[in-house]
Amino acid sequence: MSEPTGKYSITMPRDIAEAAKARSGPSGLSAYVAAAVARQIERDNLNELIAVAEAEHGPVSEDEVQALRDQLAEARRAQTQGGASAA
Repeated sequence: MSEPTGKYSITMPRDIAEAAKARSGPSGLSAYVAAAVARQIERDNLNELIAVAEAEHGPVSEDEVQALRDQLAEARRAQTQGGASAA
């Protein structure tokens, strides 16, 4: 991690801490927890962006969500097929 770091004390349920420690691997518990917190911040930021967009444009329907999921799945299939034929 190239950014400056600080030392913090946190409290969490023991079972969660032990599971995180077991999964942290060679990078250690601090890096594992930092990555988890960074992902949560990204989710929080995305949820705020969605709330702003929905306030301005209205909620997205399930049909619209499914159509976008279908487009994404098709793009992934095309990328996988294109990558396989290029090899």
